[in-house]
Amino acid sequence: MKKMMLIAALAALSACTTKTTEQTTEEPQKAFGAEYIQMTADTTIHVGTSKRPPVEERLFRSEVIDRKIEEVKAVLKDNPYLAWMFENCFPNTLETTVHYRQLADGDDDTFVYTGDIAAMWLRDSGAQVWPYVQFCNDDPALARLIRGVILRQLKSINLDPYANAFYDSPEQTGEWQSDHTQMKPGLHERKYEIDSECYPVRLAYAYWQETGDTTVFGEVWLQAVDNILKTFREQQRKDGDRGPYTFRRTTDRQFDTVGWGGLGHPLNPVGLIASVFRPSDDATVFPFLVPSNFMAVTSLRKAAEILSTVNHDADRAQQCTALADEVEQALRQYAVVNHPKYGKIYAFEVDGFGSQLLMDDANVPSLLGMGYLGDVSLSDPVYQNTRRFVWSEDNPSFFRGRAGEGIGGPHVGYDMPWPMSIMMLAFTSQDDQEIRHCIEMLMSTDAGTGFIHESFNKDDARDYTRPWFAWQNTLFGELILKLIADGKADLLNSCQRYVD
Repeated sequence: MKKMMLIAALAALSACTTKTTEQTTEEPQKAFGAEYIQMTADTTIHVGTSKRPPVEERLFRSEVIDRKIEEVKAVLKDNPYLAWMFENCFPNTLETTVHYRQLADGDDDTFVYTGDIAAMWLRDSGAQVWPYVQFCNDDPALARLIRGVILRQLKSINLDPYANAFYDSPEQTGEWQSDHTQMKPGLHERKYEIDSECYPVRLAYAYWQETGDTTVFGEVWLQAVDNILKTFREQQRKDGDRGPYTFRRTTDRQFDTVGWGGLGHPLNPVGLIASVFRPSDDATVFPFLVPSNFMAVTSLRKAAEILSTVNHDADRAQQCTALADEVEQALRQYAVVNHPKYGKIYAFEVDGFGSQLLMDDANVPSLLGMGYLGDVSLSDPVYQNTRRFVWSEDNPSFFRGRAGEGIGGPHVGYDMPWPMSIMMLAFTSQDDQEIRHCIEMLMSTDAGTGFIHESFNKDDARDYTRPWFAWQNTLFGELILKLIADGKADLLNSCQRYVD
């Protein structure tokens, strides 16, 4: 019944989704700034004292989310520190990073900051609002906000399918305008990453499945599908065509620029899709990034289902399915390697010539995160072998120390595991002791701030990066909700914080 009521409330908007005007009915809200960042890092605020912004300063408020927070705090009554972290983290995206407005034509538009960077990444924004989709049928205003995120993402893909991050204003330019690539106004950064096309499809599909609302699947959606298909085909680089995309940056950071004239390492066109950059925004070593290709397969299949069921567009649906089949077959042939210790595992990157990079990175999609995203089955024996490999010192990006352990990567550097990897381990775990270990690490590496950070030093969690990183905060809330739903409340209440 709630779903039907929501569909009725949104049905009148269906005719608006083909319009692309960016004129808004009100001025965009200002972002939080240095004062807020200072508050997030403040360790003198006592446990139990909320670090949420004052009600009048929140960018968006949902009574449904507020009630859920109180419900979870009651469930976690025997673990006040964990309850405090959940209250601080779960609403962080809604209250500090979303900028919702209605366009002049009445349609929804939502721009989402990552947190301390005033730009919208397609990946981050899709992940940031993902945990709220399940509440849409109980909160029509929240549904419209997420609908606005989807529409903004689709328009961004149509502006430039090779860009990863965008500004709110289509006229704005920024610090990376001097990059040697086809920059244009409205782009914050133009690092081509497969997952930038995948996360919007994932979000739109989940929103449709949850609400039944089909109004986001108009002409803007169809144009975005065409751009995704075109980009993925170009980056298969068949028949000697290397595609139109190149990237170089004047920098002293190796992974911020691309070799071989901005094209990246040579590849053998075996059917996989090249990704010049990883989800970390670091350049790939070998161009076929395996976890991102897995996400491309599932995203293309989701798009095909939407196109077939909603748009009745058999041709586009077939194109998506055919490309998914081709990439899936190539993954079977080229992504699996025989490790002398772990047996058959998935490589992180390959080039189609036989070269393989065995590691994992913290950002999702990752090899560990494939089970969380649903790109592989948790029961897949190759995934389970891979999971054991990446959570060990045999993974060069794995770091273990006095404060904690986890997967990092070159984006931050040596000895800096990311809490995101700890959360991926917990999301994909079927072992209560492993889950306990993850939760206690997350509680113990927040540096007393009550928030999740980008990374922390393995020996001293007070040495961390990015005090305000909304994706990680909201992901933490998503994890706690999942574990409670899985019947793990007693486990959560028994978890202890093992540092002062």
